[in-house]
Amino acid sequence: MKAALGGNGETALAAVEERLRDPFAVLIATVLSHRTRDERTSEAAMRLFERFRTPQELAAADESEVAGLIRGVGFYRNKARAIIRIAREITEKHGGQVPRDLEGLLELPSVGRKTANCVLVYGFGLEAIPVDTHVHRIANRLGLVATRTPEETEVKLMETFPKGTWTEVNDTFVMFGKRICKPIGPRCWSCPLTGLCKYYKAGLGRRSVTS
Repeated sequence: MKAALGGNGETALAAVEERLRDPFAVLIATVLSHRTRDERTSEAAMRLFERFRTPQELAAADESEVAGLIRGVGFYRNKARAIIRIAREITEKHGGQVPRDLEGLLELPSVGRKTANCVLVYGFGLEAIPVDTHVHRIANRLGLVATRTPEETEVKLMETFPKGTWTEVNDTFVMFGKRICKPIGPRCWSCPLTGLCKYYKAGLGRRSVTS
């Protein structure tokens, strides 16, 4: 799979974290990324963090100013309100420190399992599988899992792969889903896994080869 990608998988959120190695930056960037293209997320996050670099600063920010800085991401007004609430919660209840555990992260407003796991992986360097639509789709197409929700996929993948490989597996699946195993019109002709793929063997993927 990595060979087909032409290199190591890397998400845009990982790129943001590379420039701002801080769990808070990863948390906010992940919230901004929902229903938004990677490049727009990165641009908005960098503008925001040039102005507000800590939870305390963002907690005291004017909502309209924050909205202006992140304009370009999907639902930017709602997200401006959400990230200010997150910053206030971290400031008031966690002493300005982002929780380092899944349970603590999930207690923050507007934070789901994918976002929480992204913070654990890219903010704290811990092993987790932040299952997004790409990971969920590919795992089911390959036949690694037979699940209905990303949450179920996360559990099954954690059972299938050794803990030390979770982050690598996730990043590789994400990039594979963006470049090859697309939701519509997957590039099966360039995929090295067709011999293993349940989706392809069922004849579903072959339509993209002949079309």
